[in-house]
Amino acid sequence: MKDKHNNSASNPISDILEWYTDIGMTVAIGDQPVNHKQARPKPSPVTVAAAPITRAHVEPLPEKPAHTKQASNSKAIAAACQTLEELRQAVLNFDGCDLKATATNTVFCDGSPEAKIMVIGEAPGADEDRQGRPFVGVSGQLLDRALQTIGLSRQDNVYITNIINWRPPGNRTPTPHEMAICQPFVERHIELVAPKILVLVGGTSTKTILNTNEGIMKIRGRWHEFKTERMQEPIKTLATYHPAFLLRSPGQKATVWRDLLMIEDELMRLGLK
Repeated sequence: MKDKHNNSASNPISDILEWYTDIGMTVAIGDQPVNHKQARPKPSPVTVAAAPITRAHVEPLPEKPAHTKQASNSKAIAAACQTLEELRQAVLNFDGCDLKATATNTVFCDGSPEAKIMVIGEAPGADEDRQGRPFVGVSGQLLDRALQTIGLSRQDNVYITNIINWRPPGNRTPTPHEMAICQPFVERHIELVAPKILVLVGGTSTKTILNTNEGIMKIRGRWHEFKTERMQEPIKTLATYHPAFLLRSPGQKATVWRDLLMIEDELMRLGLK
């Protein structure tokens, strides 16, 4: 089904009805409304943890490569930040990633800092680069409609950021070098927001945060855990498809709907909904 995108004011009811139609809810099967959420089986308490990071000991080289120095520098800078505002300023002032030189704006975050759900995408696109906010283009509009179906919005209870804070030229996929430089910032971002649920949008953010080489099709649909050395408790983490993928493959919206229901179930289990 073709998505409708325009500059007019969005109607939440129409947006949700459009989402339901896209995932296959097109027929009424009774005269009275039925709460299908109550009919769903309770989610399994089993949690699948991400594999721990293991690195073999290697004797240091006399001189580190430039990208390794940059990654070490970003790690030290991020670790020194004690508030979100300090982290924002540190990212704005950071010149260790070449992407900054070609970007119009630094894209740091959007949404409520008190939110218990944190969404992490890959990198800004053209619209995000112009506005300095994540997920504001066509993909962002679709993400907003999807979140609305389970009562979530960036205005009230969702916090959004990306792995990369600057747009890669031509919207290309960030290189491993670029992600290694920026990863300390997003990990510190997670630590400072301290959400109850992490939602990883797309394969790049999933592989970076969960430290895995598995593809998004194998990763999605089950809970994982994310934890840094500075965190006392792990965070429940779920990966799902990127809205840009759904725009190319609208038939996968039903799959994302199942992921959204898993998020809603966990929110209810935590007493947050």
